[in-house]
Amino acid sequence: MADSAPKVAAEERQESSAAVDKKAEALAKLIRKSKHLVVFTGAGISTSAGIPDFRGPDGSWTLRAQGRERTKPVNTLQAIPTATHMALVELQNRGLLKYLISQNCDGLHRKSGILPDRISELHGNSNREYCKDCSKEYIRDFRAVASYEKTVHDHRTGRKCALCGGVLLDTIINFGENLFEEPLQLARDHAKKADVFLVLGSSLTVSPANELPEPSGRKKNAHLAICNLQDTPVDGLADMRIHSRTDEFMVKVMAKLEIPIPTFILRRQLVVQMESTGNERQQLRIYGVDVDGTPITFLRSVKLEYNRRVARSEPFLINFRGDVNPGTELNLELEFMGNYGEPNLDIVYNYSGEDADAKAVYLLEYNPQNGEWKVTKQADSAADQGVGGSMRRDGNTNMVPTEAGAFPNDLASTANIFPEVIVID
Repeated sequence: MADSAPKVAAEERQESSAAVDKKAEALAKLIRKSKHLVVFTGAGISTSAGIPDFRGPDGSWTLRAQGRERTKPVNTLQAIPTATHMALVELQNRGLLKYLISQNCDGLHRKSGILPDRISELHGNSNREYCKDCSKEYIRDFRAVASYEKTVHDHRTGRKCALCGGVLLDTIINFGENLFEEPLQLARDHAKKADVFLVLGSSLTVSPANELPEPSGRKKNAHLAICNLQDTPVDGLADMRIHSRTDEFMVKVMAKLEIPIPTFILRRQLVVQMESTGNERQQLRIYGVDVDGTPITFLRSVKLEYNRRVARSEPFLINFRGDVNPGTELNLELEFMGNYGEPNLDIVYNYSGEDADAKAVYLLEYNPQNGEWKVTKQADSAADQGVGGSMRRDGNTNMVPTEAGAFPNDLASTANIFPEVIVID
């Protein structure tokens, strides 16, 4: 924490482009041959996205140790995943990256496209919260963190679980607190299996996360590579030490592998479902889910065409006073959180009247570079999946710093279907 950060940050060193290029070639050869590549990331991979690190010359803890404040706060919700983030996504998609371990709480890994079962976010995610009672998780397009009005160890976010009504807690791990047991154990298991372990942008000074590279550094049949501007306490165990910004290094590595780095696309999965309320009425439910079925909040409002009222809070429910005729097209206008300036989007839900077709799943893809949406209707299998892993804090492992410093078919008939549409707020 700030108490463990010196007022004068450790020296940062940048190797020549030629030296970095040579090491990128060497790492690319190791990755081609690897059976179990594991990558470990720290704050240094997000600095080019405008998110400061902690122990660098302008790091958050360095400034605090100096009694200074950052003049312009960075909104992590508006940050675009970096070249390093997207390189890791492509390595994952091609089957080369087996597991990712991260100390970062900014949520960029998950947003970039890293799958939930391929990552351990050891110190939490500022966009993820969970139920204290049933452990159900929720992902938000807003900061799902506690206000810390009383204490930094009060993790209540002020929201309740939609499943059981339990108190929701943020997932941030503060110093002195226990890490969540499952992600930590998964990280340890994968670290032991790694034949190539790559550290990117971490000073490796916070325990127990900094212990994870060691198995690869000590095994004869494994390789440890560390890319960080500052020295780390584990440098002596590394087969390859790269003093470079992670983006520069990973761009070169991907070029050596002849694998292009993809452009960041914001992907969201939306479910629209017609349901019977049991009183001879029907309701339309609109909600977001992650790839593993975990609920995700990314909408501000939903509006049904030709209806005056707007659903402005979850759950987004639209009740109909009468039967909806099969073949009816319902045009929904979606308003998003707008972190990337996403414009409103119209989608068409076609109600067939058959149970099997009552649910529609849409993949929504937004390109921040051109401000355009792409919509693809999918099968609904993903939305039927269960919620992701449960959240529990490990009872004996704390995080501590180390010393080293469309439009209805018939407008008239539509009016008869819902002479009054009730939106439940």
